[in-house]
Amino acid sequence: MTVRALRLAPPGARTRWRRHLAALGLLWTALAALFARDAADMAGIWWNSATFTHCLLMVPLIGWLVAQRMPQLRGLTPVYWWPALLWLAGGGLVWLVGEAASVALFRHLGLVLMLQGAVGAALGERLVRALLFPLAYALLLVPFGEELVPLLQTFTAAISVALLRLAGLEAALEGVFITTRAGLFEVAEECAGVNFLIAMLAYSVFAAHLCFRGWRRRTLFVFSALAATILANALRAWGTMLAADIWGIEAAGGIDHIFYGWIFFGLVILIVMLVARRWFDRPAGDVAVNVTGLQGTPRFSGAARHILPAALAIPLAFAGWAALIGGRSGPLPATMAVAAPAGWSAAAADATPWRPRFDGADQIVLRDFADARGRVVTVAIGGFERQAEGREVAGFGQGAVDPASDWAWSAALAPVGGARTERLFHPGPVLRDAATWYVVDGRATGSARTAKLLGLKARLGSGDPRALSLIVSAEAGQGGAAAISDFVSASGGAQAMADRALKLR
Repeated sequence: MTVRALRLAPPGARTRWRRHLAALGLLWTALAALFARDAADMAGIWWNSATFTHCLLMVPLIGWLVAQRMPQLRGLTPVYWWPALLWLAGGGLVWLVGEAASVALFRHLGLVLMLQGAVGAALGERLVRALLFPLAYALLLVPFGEELVPLLQTFTAAISVALLRLAGLEAALEGVFITTRAGLFEVAEECAGVNFLIAMLAYSVFAAHLCFRGWRRRTLFVFSALAATILANALRAWGTMLAADIWGIEAAGGIDHIFYGWIFFGLVILIVMLVARRWFDRPAGDVAVNVTGLQGTPRFSGAARHILPAALAIPLAFAGWAALIGGRSGPLPATMAVAAPAGWSAAAADATPWRPRFDGADQIVLRDFADARGRVVTVAIGGFERQAEGREVAGFGQGAVDPASDWAWSAALAPVGGARTERLFHPGPVLRDAATWYVVDGRATGSARTAKLLGLKARLGSGDPRALSLIVSAEAGQGGAAAISDFVSASGGAQAMADRALKLR
């Protein structure tokens, strides 16, 4: 039997480690209490959204990465590190921007950055450098990427149609809807592959760290894995439509459901790893982290009595700032005016009912107008006395396409008067064009990003807290985007329409 001597940290070092870990626990507990809503919201997304379920596995993986480094970490001396206060402040500022602009991505990112900053404040620069990969990997816990869905839908539909035609099958493309002799197919949001793309990003970054030494190979591996995922999803969609042509649409749907849900991602990972295996250059028993050069006297250390109170005060200050600006609102007019411009008059609604979605709106106005040529447009306005989580003009699920209705997004169109313009699809089929303007702080814009920035400015400053979602829509068979453009022009432009609705002039 071989007896091996274990290197134990001296009693003084163990006591020091316990103090610093207790300080880290105190900071994390304070952050969890101050930002409990955001922590719960992020965990709820991991649990309920198929796109981010992999984050539930990432949490123990990060713990394993830390445990893997423990033999090297024990040789380092934890200190209280005052530059990490800037890290905490940066995270708090990102969180405040997200809170003021009602952008959950920034709130979640700010919380993760503050948790990282707490590690630096309680453990010091040397420990941060030794834990750099686990800390950076934690950024992928932030739910992001769903804004890529329309782009991936469009790409998947275009590639699928090209492959169908190469296979000798006739296929017509209308946005994300594909018609073949087997039937009508939609590349829906859940078929866009964004869930697999985001999961592959998390997996490939983890695998690249374990399997490669150099950053060039790691970066190439990650980008190759993401490209393979996008292409494989397009091939899956093509295979489903090809199977429908051979065996019928119901059989193809069943095959697609099984393949998509249970086999697809595993096969893509297997193929990626088998192809990349020959270039793996990091041995299985390689040391987790090289701490050479991390020894010696720590830099920029400070006393606990100075750094810990400051580390607690910084997030508390940002939370207090948000509380001060959070409740301001402004009254909307008793009736938001929508006037018929010259050449147009009130009309009956179209045969196929369409209604946008304005969750949390304080007022909703819907008016239909027709011109002498029989073209009918619908003007929809959702008015908000203030914006907040769940009641915002540019929020997910808000606007022209109600996810709970029979209408679906089909394609992006050329902007009408600077508006975000898109084509909608209803079974029938019925096509409808819709132009959306966001009116924030009295200014009309077609950019959701600009609307968020205007909302941020209004909440942090003394701007108008009110907001409108202004949508002008028309069926494609009744003029579509051209009718929308003519109506808005006759009304003096979207800004003039918004001013009248808010009675700004």
